[in-house]
Amino acid sequence: MAKELTGKKVLMILIGAFGTIIAVNVFMAYKAIGTFPGLEVKNSYVASQSFDAERGAQEALGWTVEPTYSEGVLSFVIRDAQGLPAPIAKLEALIGRTTHVRDDQTPEFAYSGGIYSTEIALEPGAWLIHLTAEARDGTPFRQRLDFFVKG
Repeated sequence: MAKELTGKKVLMILIGAFGTIIAVNVFMAYKAIGTFPGLEVKNSYVASQSFDAERGAQEALGWTVEPTYSEGVLSFVIRDAQGLPAPIAKLEALIGRTTHVRDDQTPEFAYSGGIYSTEIALEPGAWLIHLTAEARDGTPFRQRLDFFVKG
């Protein structure tokens, strides 16, 4: 014999179902905010004031960047518009995960034969490079590179 479905039972089922959904959403939002700051620049208005001029100067350089990662070594080949090694005065790179800042690293790079390289241990998965370089004439070059390390 089936038990009667009362209003109290329906209310408890609805409260349980929606309570679970809300609890999971709050937990996921908390984890998302706690692991990714969501900031690319501190003040977007100030950054926008010189963006077009800097972008034009960077595009005029004609540089291309090719990152590779193999056997614990991260390398960059940076070429100019003619395909030759780009004339770089200074190079820095922030390497981290695309989803959080916990694994961010700023290693020192060695230059040899047109290749910048550094030894760095990267776990399998998605990674992000914020590359900042400066041409010998002082022109800044910035590029965000996403890459994947195979397991």
